[in-house]
Amino acid sequence: MDIEEKIRSLPTSPGVYLYKNADNVVIYVGKAKNLRSRVRSYLLESSQADMKTGSLMREAVDLEYILVGNEQEALALENNLIKQRKPRFNILLRDDKTYPYVKLTMGDRYPKVFATRKLRKDGGAYYGPYFPGSLAHRVVDLVHRSFLIPSCKVDLSRYHARPCLQYYIKRCLGPCVEGLTTPEIYSEHVHDAQMLLEGKQTELDTSLRDRMQKAAEAEQFELAARYRDQLVTIDQLQEKQRMATADNDDADVFGYHYENEMLAVNLFHIRGGKIVDRREMFWEDIPETLEEVSEGSTSVEENGKFHPAIFFSALVKQIYIDQPYVPPCVYLPVDFPDRDALADLLSTQTKHRIELAVPQRGEKRSLVDLSGQNAKQGYDQRFRVLKPTQKMIAEALEELLMLPEPPRRIECFDISHIQGAETVASMVVWEGGAMCKQAYRRFKVKTVTGVDDFASMSEVIGRRYARLKAEEKLMPSLVLVDGGLGQLHAAAEALEELGLTTQPLASIAKKEEIIYLYGQEDDPIVLDRRSPILHLIQHIRDESHRFAIDYHRKRREIRDRDSDILHIPGVGDRTRQRLLQHFGSLRSVQMATLEALESVVPTKTAMAIWDYFQKSNS
Repeated sequence: MDIEEKIRSLPTSPGVYLYKNADNVVIYVGKAKNLRSRVRSYLLESSQADMKTGSLMREAVDLEYILVGNEQEALALENNLIKQRKPRFNILLRDDKTYPYVKLTMGDRYPKVFATRKLRKDGGAYYGPYFPGSLAHRVVDLVHRSFLIPSCKVDLSRYHARPCLQYYIKRCLGPCVEGLTTPEIYSEHVHDAQMLLEGKQTELDTSLRDRMQKAAEAEQFELAARYRDQLVTIDQLQEKQRMATADNDDADVFGYHYENEMLAVNLFHIRGGKIVDRREMFWEDIPETLEEVSEGSTSVEENGKFHPAIFFSALVKQIYIDQPYVPPCVYLPVDFPDRDALADLLSTQTKHRIELAVPQRGEKRSLVDLSGQNAKQGYDQRFRVLKPTQKMIAEALEELLMLPEPPRRIECFDISHIQGAETVASMVVWEGGAMCKQAYRRFKVKTVTGVDDFASMSEVIGRRYARLKAEEKLMPSLVLVDGGLGQLHAAAEALEELGLTTQPLASIAKKEEIIYLYGQEDDPIVLDRRSPILHLIQHIRDESHRFAIDYHRKRREIRDRDSDILHIPGVGDRTRQRLLQHFGSLRSVQMATLEALESVVPTKTAMAIWDYFQKSNS
């Protein structure tokens, strides 16, 4: 049965349809209230020479469909299939940015706390999302310091020989070493952290006060002081929350700017009546994209005209469907036909009323216009190649790499060798917005023989930060290694040996230009090729590569130059060493007289050396 016969035999029920090409790859996903009527419209449009629809129908050779109960189910299934298959004729959310959550790894023997951008069904407890992204890190640090729950990458499924630095500075209970804590004490601290993250501060306050009183009566004053400090932290947090929620109004506000087949979208996140963060999304060209607007079909860009309603219909679905939190109000710059159906679906999903509004006047319209102005600014910054400020780059790095603060110093390492010979390493430093060449360092790998980049990286990282630790100097904001997961894990093992388990660490793979963040390896960062952040990381990586190669070449030249003398019959390593030690360099040996050579080595050997260099010189 060919594709036209399949279309004519479709049912009239609601559902989702998938067009496939000759390679059996899904190239478009759509939904419809009436499958037969909706899909048959493509035949009519392609026969009328609609450019976009014609491109789809010329490439499509097969059609599949899935029946659902109603339009809401069709919306949800369409969104899932688009995210899974990424068909090229659909509008795709390009940046895949998500805001971080705070996670307690409740499935572990000793739960840990850390920030993550991925929600997984792994038994963990997730809290958030947090706006701005740095707030999640501050909350993790608060839980870590106040309740002594670790946020390190140490494997707590087994015991270790000794605890890390965090235990000795009283920021961890030490579950990594047997006997330092008990499961009962640790569970109590985890329960307190849960109450804090769930917003049950009053209940937690009462519990801590009771425990503080009992500890004081038992003359356990150090424990009582710890409870007192936790109470102070909770009071401060409650005060900040009272200030932030004076107007309990959460909303998201969209704006856009389209020009020259390029699009910028700005999204304001308003929490507690305040703009707490913004999100920018860019499309360098509007692809040959088809989207359903009504029972007829229209392309996002048809006859040179951009259709924002079609675009936002697709975008809003991809951003909000299946998300654990959607604000009660979402303000849009344009209306689209399935807006009410989508609002009903999101309301069912979140169990509270969701309003997708298109304000026409007043304060809410002013917010939409302001978001549009910011989209225009983002468009200029992105597509008109305006140089971003140093502050913008630092903030973007903090957000992207989930750092606790804007980076002040980045140290990057690379390994260089030829088939394991003369293995060396480089360290370059980015500080204050520029490369700091006086802080560069070179390393000759000492303990590794043969080709073993991972062991070489581990040795160099260990030597560098053991020295910083011994000298009590500040660690960098980020340690960056040139390479993939192997180099990343080798560096992490070296840092863990030193007890530096909370040091931010990342790697950048050469060919794919993928950034791996240690602890989030399953969620690699893929940046747009135009991104100034990617350009900066590439620049730091390339500088470390250049510096390593330069040092390797110098080492190889010294090796080759010094070994030239070994070609002379009767000259071995000990004789070569004696000559170089006496004359200072190979050049001086070449220029030495026969009498001078005889004063260092036997006459026969001196004659052989003198004859060799006389022939070379001639």
